[in-house]
Amino acid sequence: MNSLQTSLWRDRRFLRFWAGHSVSQCGDRISELALPLIAATTLHASANQVAWLTALVWAPNLLAIVLGAWVDHRAHKRRLMVFADLARACVLLTLPAAYFLWDAVTLGQLYAVALLTGAASVLFNTAYPPFFAHLVPRSSYVDANSKLSASRSASYVAGPAIGGALVQALTAPVAVIADALSFLASAALLRPIRVDEPATATGKAAEPSLLHRAREGLAFVVGHPVLRASLGCATTVNFFTFVSGTGLTVLFADRVLALSPGTIGLALGIGSTGALLGAVTAPRISRWIGVGRSIAVGAVLFPAPIAIAAVADGPTWARAGALGVAEFLAGIGVMLFDVNLNSLQAVVIPDGMRSRVAGAYSTVNYGIRPIGAIVGGALATFMGLRATLITAAVGGALSLLWLLPSPIPRIRSLVPDDPLAIDGGTEAESRPAPR
Repeated sequence: MNSLQTSLWRDRRFLRFWAGHSVSQCGDRISELALPLIAATTLHASANQVAWLTALVWAPNLLAIVLGAWVDHRAHKRRLMVFADLARACVLLTLPAAYFLWDAVTLGQLYAVALLTGAASVLFNTAYPPFFAHLVPRSSYVDANSKLSASRSASYVAGPAIGGALVQALTAPVAVIADALSFLASAALLRPIRVDEPATATGKAAEPSLLHRAREGLAFVVGHPVLRASLGCATTVNFFTFVSGTGLTVLFADRVLALSPGTIGLALGIGSTGALLGAVTAPRISRWIGVGRSIAVGAVLFPAPIAIAAVADGPTWARAGALGVAEFLAGIGVMLFDVNLNSLQAVVIPDGMRSRVAGAYSTVNYGIRPIGAIVGGALATFMGLRATLITAAVGGALSLLWLLPSPIPRIRSLVPDDPLAIDGGTEAESRPAPR
């Protein structure tokens, strides 16, 4: 593994991309705290309105299957990713602009910002898989995803604490500027990177329709034993984690646990060291228990700990501590799940279909998120916030049932010459695209 790590540390293209990713992730954590706090504190939004804010961020994923099919036939995926970064920066800057020019941010504007930034994120995410697959050698997929996830995890450590402090010192609309600047930095770092992408189809007469290509992506996911099981598992996890969603968790911490914005950010930041630990140790754990079993452990450990925060009571330190512990354990779980599953998917999806498969996958996997957020808002209204969080913890842990009968728990390695690798005779061997 040391040689793999050395090669990535010396790969200037990967390091440049990693730097942009890291800066952008840190900015995202600030907005994830600032946007629901604008709704909850500045606009005095209800639990249901905060849930709709979360839903609108993810709603554009419902069209990802079509966008992914379009992206697959576009050359220069990197340019699409740069455009998405610039678009998100411009949209976010409308919030501080409205605050300074008219001294007001409306709920309607907040919803529009959530929807448009969500749409740009879908564009970025569907262009990303083919870019990543040709930026990093296959033997380094787990290592690269570990590094990228470590940055994401580190952002969860520093971002909420910085975000909470910025919100308290400057107000939430002004704090959003930091996220906009992070997208500009990401675009600047990403723009010079060159990768050798496979040629796209150019024959217009023989080119299948957009909807036909979208159906091909969905058919490949449904027909592939690894992708089908992982999609069912990830969709279940996403539904229930968004039932408890970041917005409702922040609202619960604010209104039920009675924690200040600074304390909420600090608790989430300290707790998120679990995600950093999970990301850094994911390659070692996957070598120890196998890639598939690491995914299975993460599928339970990611959603279940929110129940700890749900039953929190007592003095301020105990309530904040419970929130931090829940975040710590969930962070370990999500990184075990994401690092290994993302690497596995990069192996089983063939070139020429990566964006459309990512789009089809995202339509279901991420498209369920706004539904989960809306259901969470409704449950919080009728059951209360505590009961909603407990329901989310139990339901999310049941996602494991999708993996048990699949080939995934038996997959130990992704290295081609390893006899226990995915190419070593498992059912999950990559198959050609359906015609």
